Amino acid sequence: MTTNSFASLTTSKPEDLIREFRKKVATGRFNFDSLAIEAYRIQYTHNKTYHAYVDHLIHEPLAIAHINQIPFLPIEFFKSRQIKTGHWKAEKSFKSSGTTRTGRSIHAVDRFNFYLSHASDQFRDVYGDLKKICLIAVLPSYQEQGDSSLIAMVDDLIRSTEYPLSGYYLAQANVLGAVVKQSLKDGRQPIVIGVSYALLDIAEAGGLDLSGALVIETGGMKGRRREMIRKELHDQLKSAFNVGTIHSEYGMTELLSQAYSKGDGIFSENRCLHCLIRDINDPLSYRKSHLNGGVNIIDLANIHSCCFIETKDIGRKINEHDFEILGRFDNSDIRGCNLLL
Repeated sequence: MTTNSFASLTTSKPEDLIREFRKKVATGRFNFDSLAIEAYRIQYTHNKTYHAYVDHLIHEPLAIAHINQIPFLPIEFFKSRQIKTGHWKAEKSFKSSGTTRTGRSIHAVDRFNFYLSHASDQFRDVYGDLKKICLIAVLPSYQEQGDSSLIAMVDDLIRSTEYPLSGYYLAQANVLGAVVKQSLKDGRQPIVIGVSYALLDIAEAGGLDLSGALVIETGGMKGRRREMIRKELHDQLKSAFNVGTIHSEYGMTELLSQAYSKGDGIFSENRCLHCLIRDINDPLSYRKSHLNGGVNIIDLANIHSCCFIETKDIGRKINEHDFEILGRFDNSDIRGCNLLL
């Protein structure tokens, strides 16, 4: 893109660019790489923090023409600055599950209903019609801390099921078991979504027959248990709950999109979220499939903030569209997405 083309973006109102960009995303008919380049150009032009970071990192920011050339903003910036493309008043601010010692990331969102609609669309793409589901949430720590994007998403999903047994439950095996059985009788697919330590509390209390239900772990021991490798966690949950697979959700405060795994911790990209694996020693170089490295996420839903996030997760690509999260870099915060060391 020429310098003049970039200059044309400076004369456009960022709110107009964001609105038109979201319209393109909503159609579902777009080339991901091309739209990611468009997002880069908009955000380099109208996001002050991202613009300054790009200028500090590379010499020719106007020459970027491929997603592998795009700089990714380190996720830590969400702890110290407001990451905004343009100027707008936040309708909602999500906060991470970090501690007072480490500080909490804050993700300001310009349109709260856009997040809810987007998260619902992604969930339905994987799990189908919400009116055929009973959603059972076991997320005590998220409820306690507040301002959680996960709680906002689950609240909306529960409402959308329009089923009285959908809701939040404590880690009580007898209650959960009764809800699962009744929802199956009512022709509803029970889906249990829970933070890892709470699901383990149930498992270690004697287990619970959840055959017929889907179990989604959101990761995160929240400092209440030792971290476990995913296979160990999933094997224990499968045995205790009498289910063949454990599903997983990968999301974080700094993103608006989620990725889901239907087993073995293998996450699938979707139309808005793609994963790149960077070389640990060179953030602008990328690893081939099956080689471990740092996880970079492109989230096109983040056009209001930053679509290009350099996470502190370690992972690998399984193939062109699937990826695995293997752990976190040393000294990174323990957080409530799917971060099993």
